[in-house]
Amino acid sequence: MIQTPYYLIDRAKLSRNMAIIDRLRAGSGAKALLALKCFATWPVFDQMRNHMDGTTSSSLYELRLGREKFGKETHAYSVAWSDHEIAEAVGYADKIIFNSIGQLERFDNQSAQIERGLRLNPRFSTSGFDLADPARPFSRLGEWDAGKIEAVMDRISGFMIHYNCENADFDLFDRQLTRIEDEFGALLHRLKWVSLGGGIHFTGEGYPVDRLAARLKAFSQRFGVQVYLEPGEAAITGSASLEVTVLDILNNGKDLAIVDSSVEAHMLDLLIYRISARMDVSGDHPYMICGKSCLAGDVFGEFSFPAPLSVGDRLSIADAAGYTMVKKNWFNGVKMPGIVIRELDGSETVAREFGYADYASSLG
Repeated sequence: MIQTPYYLIDRAKLSRNMAIIDRLRAGSGAKALLALKCFATWPVFDQMRNHMDGTTSSSLYELRLGREKFGKETHAYSVAWSDHEIAEAVGYADKIIFNSIGQLERFDNQSAQIERGLRLNPRFSTSGFDLADPARPFSRLGEWDAGKIEAVMDRISGFMIHYNCENADFDLFDRQLTRIEDEFGALLHRLKWVSLGGGIHFTGEGYPVDRLAARLKAFSQRFGVQVYLEPGEAAITGSASLEVTVLDILNNGKDLAIVDSSVEAHMLDLLIYRISARMDVSGDHPYMICGKSCLAGDVFGEFSFPAPLSVGDRLSIADAAGYTMVKKNWFNGVKMPGIVIRELDGSETVAREFGYADYASSLG
């Protein structure tokens, strides 16, 4: 039995998402780039590579990982490139996307040999969290003034427009894309490609994938551009769990179960956005599932189980692929979860384990 904690990536569940991406690509003509900021666990890139067109990045290290471990088309984006990064970034990238006109102008000579794009901020988004809203007041994420953009159109061949955040509402997507067409249409006609970013929850249950495909195809044909999507969560939703073991049971007004993992260290987004983990359980025995760090609020959530929990029980925290492995950390020196792959034949392969040497080397 594999020692917990570990992230368990299920190739069969991943295949479901890949099949939907195939359907969307075929119906729309759009290309799909894996957003490494969400999921960069390269031991399953061999499977994803067959269904996606490449990767998009948010930093030099993500860019290099995409080039070396995924291959295919590689888009380089960063909120701000440093002087010492730009030559290496251009060497890895097929396209480089600048966040601002200032960055585009600053690195004009260094980037002139590859295709260049600019991040366009339409000044609206679907995010329900101010922390994640690219259109929040005083946002630094992209340019919005069409007049200023007009002055550099001869230097770029595309836009990246990332404004969807877990958007499962196709009609909202349709309306907002129409706003972009109406406001920036004159510029869009002059481009070769447009990335509509990530955050479209098209692998969710009941999403009208064919309507999305038709809408993307119409956009592409109207402006004569290659459309790109940058799925992160949509590529890996529901494909992994965090496997943990109960270490202690106590009652302090509620029944509590402490497990050998930590929200702070292993599922940080739950704390950042103050949301609960998900477990596919139900029953008449409620427990608060707690992490083992010293942070008082290190709590995965409250769940009801079909039977009382005991020390040694194993639990599966669902939907644990996105923004987990890329954010895991060594807070409290808690053992970092391994990475395990459930193969298509049901066998499980340990892709990576972490130990004390990894902890120590990360600090000096």
